[in-house]
Amino acid sequence: MLARLPTWARWMLYAAAGVAVLTIVQGFDDTERLTAVTSSQAMLRWAVPIMLAGLGGLFSERAGVVNIGLEGMLILGTWFGAWGAINYGGWAGLATGMIGGALGGLVHAVATVTFGVDHIISGVAINVTAPGVTRFLSSEIFANYEGGSITQSPGTDGVGRFTFPLLAGGDLFGWESPDILGWFTRQDWFLVSDMTGLARGLVAQVSLATVLAFALVPLSAWVLWRTRFGLRLRICGEHPVGGESQGINIYLYKYYGVMISGGLAGLGGAFIASPELSGLYREGQTTGRGFIGLAALIFGNWRPSGTMAGALLFGYPFGIGLRDLDGSASHALLLVNTLALAAVTVWAVRRRRRFDAGLAAGLGLAAAVWYFMSSTVPNWWIDILPFVIVLLVLVFFSQRLRMPRADGLPYRRGES
Repeated sequence: MLARLPTWARWMLYAAAGVAVLTIVQGFDDTERLTAVTSSQAMLRWAVPIMLAGLGGLFSERAGVVNIGLEGMLILGTWFGAWGAINYGGWAGLATGMIGGALGGLVHAVATVTFGVDHIISGVAINVTAPGVTRFLSSEIFANYEGGSITQSPGTDGVGRFTFPLLAGGDLFGWESPDILGWFTRQDWFLVSDMTGLARGLVAQVSLATVLAFALVPLSAWVLWRTRFGLRLRICGEHPVGGESQGINIYLYKYYGVMISGGLAGLGGAFIASPELSGLYREGQTTGRGFIGLAALIFGNWRPSGTMAGALLFGYPFGIGLRDLDGSASHALLLVNTLALAAVTVWAVRRRRRFDAGLAAGLGLAAAVWYFMSSTVPNWWIDILPFVIVLLVLVFFSQRLRMPRADGLPYRRGES
């Protein structure tokens, strides 16, 4: 029956079911953090750089170039974004962050496309080199600014915020509109108030940079699947020899893909350095978001909407852990994991996949034992949860994942 529904309707049902689970589970730990407005707001902030890095990886890998260097391009984006914001304002900071990341993408493209360097080696080299480059630039520039040093910059400027009218009480041509979601949230109705609370966090006091980032998701889908440019780019990642026979300049389009990849990752880095997350450039502030973005790309099956969903899912535990001082919400997530693994067990049994069913049941039992034998969880649990989710997806649903056929394979013009 679900298969007959439109895609958007299925996603709405899945989201409602997820919120229902969160609402029930949080009652066991006497917390409201799982469905609080602040939780979805924090999730949104944490998800943006992950999503932008994932979208960057999408363009590169659809062009056939594996981009392990997303972390290094994020780092370049944080430095250049902070420099631009300090000197020219918030919007200029986002633009210069994209330029910084695109320069990292250019280096990766020269190494992999022109000189045929192994994609993994080139990406690792960028990840290793980027922190040294930004340290040198900071010693030459930020160290001379008031409040700056070789490890951080002065404070940066933002780009403003936006509240959606009617939904969260935003301003509409000078008229202060009603706060519909806020009204439902204040009624404290079971499930309904939890759903509206989470929804309100997504539309109230949202950074304009966040709005821009999420607008890039449908734009990326349109470019890749509805334009001639996107078709040629995807040919590079599926069958470059066939594309060459049609007169497509495969090298050029690989360059396009990798540089767009770096630019989007750089935009994510500039967002990290903006007041939305940290408000300055600081050495080591990306904390592996480039790798998590790559994980979101795999989770999303190399598609923009899936990458966005993965970024939101990975950003959610970070948002929960940010203000979970007593650890009750993080502990409640263990029970959510138990229920999710139970659902996977049922799914595997119905498809007669005995090994997967046994593995999921065993992991679910271990999560349940951990939940009932403890009252809190270590801080590292929230940090590794996104990677645990990716591993589970790869173990149980890898047959549903399809990377571009020629992704990571060497290509030389004129060779079959």
